[in-house]
Amino acid sequence: MRKRGYFKKREFLPDTKYNRTDVGRFINYMMMGGKKNAAEQVIYEAFAKIEEVTKEDPIKTFEKALENANPLLEVVSKRIGGANYQIPREVRPERQFFLATHWIITAAKGKKGKPMGERLAEELLMAAKNEGSAIKKKQDTHRMAEANRAFASLMRSSS
Repeated sequence: MRKRGYFKKREFLPDTKYNRTDVGRFINYMMMGGKKNAAEQVIYEAFAKIEEVTKEDPIKTFEKALENANPLLEVVSKRIGGANYQIPREVRPERQFFLATHWIITAAKGKKGKPMGERLAEELLMAAKNEGSAIKKKQDTHRMAEANRAFASLMRSSS
């Protein structure tokens, strides 16, 4: 078990091209096996594709996609009296960012037949338009939280 006390929040480094911490974090989540250069190439390729398609700044599309994919509620499993309940709760901003990026990356990896940069660009564009697999995942999460809203009082009473 972790010692009680103050937990120092981690500072994230910005990416090299746009000098933005959110893009840097996205690159880190995208990275596999410590290959950061490969992850950067994929993301910058996706941004170039977005710029080619939309004729505007890819960072705006990236921000819009993340904003649309951010979940407000999620369910956590809690065992009370021998039964497991799915209890809805609000999502912290740091976790919102992680979930949104994770869903976008997973959706892009799930597609087949194209290079990863193109798949990621498509998924970001679709998320910016409020459609696609990442948005569907967000809606499913919200739907589940809404369906279990009756158990929200259990979280307060058992704590």
